[in-house]
Amino acid sequence: MSAIDDLLSHYQHRIESVEIITGGSGVFDVEVDGEMLYSKHGTGRHAEPGEVLALFEQRHAADVDRYGT
Repeated sequence: MSAIDDLLSHYQHRIESVEIITGGSGVFDVEVDGEMLYSKHGTGRHAEPGEVLALFEQRHAADVDRYGT
C-alpha cells in the first residue's frame, strides 16, 4: 500500500486535501501543513511500508481515531 493510500484509508475523515507533485531524480518527500514528514533525500532510502503512516500518527494524529474505528 502506498503512503497516500495509507493516509487516506485511515484518516480520510481528517485530511482536507492531498496534493501529489511529480518530480525527477527519485524525489519522495511527504509534507504535512508545510512540515517535512519524510524525505527520501534526507534518509537516503525509500520509506518502508507503513513508515509514513506511523510518522503521521506520531506527529499529527496521536489523539485521533483511525477512520472506521
